[in-house]
Amino acid sequence: MFEFSQYLGFLLFLTILTIGFWLMFFLVGFVSYWVTGASWEMIKEKRARKRQEEQSVKL
Repeated sequence: MFEFSQYLGFLLFLTILTIGFWLMFFLVGFVSYWVTGASWEMIKEKRARKRQEEQSVKL
């Protein structure tokens, strides 16, 4: 049977594992959101620059 210190060690291991899992889950979601937003902003800036160049050529 387990001793009390082994039980505490096992609970500590499960706690650290669970915290690590949720931290990884959060970071993956945050990083994908950040990359998607940055890419979308870059596309919008390129479109705006292209439209501005087209309008300056027409004048």
